[in-house]
Amino acid sequence: MKLTDLLAKLDYECIQGSLNREVPQVVYDSRKEAKDLEKGCLFICIEGAVFDGHQYAAEMVKKGAGVLVVSKPVDGVTDKDVTIIQVKNTRYAMAFISAAYFGNPAEKLRVIGITGTKGKTTTTYLVKSILENAGYKVGLVGTIETIIGDTHIHASNTTPESYVLQQYFAQMVEDGLDAVVMEVSSQALMQHRTQGFVFDYGIFTNLEPDHIGPNEHESFEDYMACKGLLFKQCKVGIVNGDDAHWEQVTAGHTCELESFGLGQECALRAENMELVHKPGELGVSFRVKGVMDFTVEVPTPGRFSVYNALTAIAICRHFNVEVEDIKKALLSAKVKGRIEMVKVSDDFTLLIDYAHNAMALESLLATLKEYKPNRLVCLFGCGGNRSRDRRFEMGEVSGRLADLTIITSDNPRFEEPQAIIEDIKVGISKTDGKYVEICDRKEAIAYAIANGETGDIIVLAGKGHEDYQEIKGVKYPMDERVLIQEILEGC
Repeated sequence: MKLTDLLAKLDYECIQGSLNREVPQVVYDSRKEAKDLEKGCLFICIEGAVFDGHQYAAEMVKKGAGVLVVSKPVDGVTDKDVTIIQVKNTRYAMAFISAAYFGNPAEKLRVIGITGTKGKTTTTYLVKSILENAGYKVGLVGTIETIIGDTHIHASNTTPESYVLQQYFAQMVEDGLDAVVMEVSSQALMQHRTQGFVFDYGIFTNLEPDHIGPNEHESFEDYMACKGLLFKQCKVGIVNGDDAHWEQVTAGHTCELESFGLGQECALRAENMELVHKPGELGVSFRVKGVMDFTVEVPTPGRFSVYNALTAIAICRHFNVEVEDIKKALLSAKVKGRIEMVKVSDDFTLLIDYAHNAMALESLLATLKEYKPNRLVCLFGCGGNRSRDRRFEMGEVSGRLADLTIITSDNPRFEEPQAIIEDIKVGISKTDGKYVEICDRKEAIAYAIANGETGDIIVLAGKGHEDYQEIKGVKYPMDERVLIQEILEGC
């Protein structure tokens, strides 16, 4: 591919070498071996929190790179035949270079981007379910996985690097997909991973303080501003009109805006919410009003489930999906590790959820208490080598809201599990909550099931979709669904 075509949508300066050359390959990872590089390839020097690709420029030239894209001077490059392109920001440049390299595949798809603090993962799966039920072929990019047809790729980041994202888009186009729904993290927006194309629909779910700290966002205002970048990169913005921050998030937007929520001013809204409680199952039903009018039931509990479903409906109405297809898809859609009901008994309800901080756990437990269980039982642990405050806070939340807390292990990493449990107990001690401690997670789950009482709701919190337990730098296979099955089979 011609270098000038790769750079066509960028402002740049050629500070060495010729622009008149072909580029056989685009690379941004300096760890690639020479045997994996095509001679004359283009290397993008990415400056990260730990590594700086500019330091490896000379090494990459020795491996065969013929073009360097930089944002500052590089040392040791003596070959004058090497073309050096300087740009203001190499991450931003990589997004456009990658899009061009893969043939601008997003232009051949309808792209839906969902941002917000909570609800992104669940909503992407709901949208995929609804659209596929209506006959569309839909890809997904998110926290848990990327789905391209029958291929499921484990996710390392909520939103992958721009090169990987464009590669996924290209594969979706090749496989004949019509649309893609993706989670868009604030980090991805801040690091320009979603540049190089325009979203057809940008969605804002909600905003709460999160991801603020070293190597993340310096303040809540910065976090909010990064979320807002999506609405300068989409054609239609769909926002939660009930969220207190929606106007600030969409300030300076360049897209059309429409709203959903519970408030009367929202264009699409939910009314007449009713809790649904069946043997071993929890759900909610509500009336969709405004620009659409029908009743829907969702097989997951609480107000946040209403918001997730309403978000999905607000998106899918732009695809002219029939009401019956929406209702059918919402009833059958399941998201691994997000309020995931696992049927073990008609007497009590067991569910798995990813709630792994105090904010998420409080929201979940408060929602479940609305169903007036005989007992609300919460099983959780906390990750090692993370803030101890999270342990104190989660312990206090569970002690205050649950009738019984079962403290166990999560991902201890390089800490001792019992030390983490002791920290959780400090939080619980601030309440009158009852608890037991069972360090082995499988034994803890077995205890919860064996002691389940009629009308109980039992929550296994913290692991969610994860299928491993990390101990001393090793990830051991551990899927709570498998553990439950083994327990029920007496293994």
